[in-house]
Amino acid sequence: MIADLKKTTEAKMQKTAEKLRTDLAKVRTGRAHTGLLDHVQVDYWGSMVPVSQVANVTLIDSRTIGVQPWEKPMVAKVEKAIRDCDLGLNPASQGDLIRVPMPMLTEERRKDLIKVVRNETEEARVAMRNVRRDANDQMKRALKDKEISEDEERRGQDEVQKLTDKYIAELDKQLADKEKELLTV
Repeated sequence: MIADLKKTTEAKMQKTAEKLRTDLAKVRTGRAHTGLLDHVQVDYWGSMVPVSQVANVTLIDSRTIGVQPWEKPMVAKVEKAIRDCDLGLNPASQGDLIRVPMPMLTEERRKDLIKVVRNETEEARVAMRNVRRDANDQMKRALKDKEISEDEERRGQDEVQKLTDKYIAELDKQLADKEKELLTV
């Protein structure tokens, strides 16, 4: 039972770390990357779909993303969706190619982005601690129902704490890497 609980706890912590990784990837730096437009949704015949499902998203150079819709009428819709998303981007269309230049980040904007990144990391830490609490509560219930011994419960809690420490250290490393990336001019 302890092994199963440890396995599910580790899987939940892994998912939390992975979610933070994807969230931090969305926080833009001065460089362009195609993942920046992953969450931008476009109206395609009445349903909202990601840009990547209606267009080719490529890098033109290190500071410009190129978006080429597969259908001519979609150019205006894709351009509007990119402009309206919360990324502060200003796309410009040239025929059937939409160029999305990355604006330079000011020092003030970099500091704001670092605050956002720290906040997201703290939310991930809280999620990790909640997973730990749930695992410990399950072990206490099992002890109360006499499914496990006190020694097994204590050992299980120690193992869950080690997992928590390991994954929180991983979150801190992700935060440090992203801060370094944001501060690089």
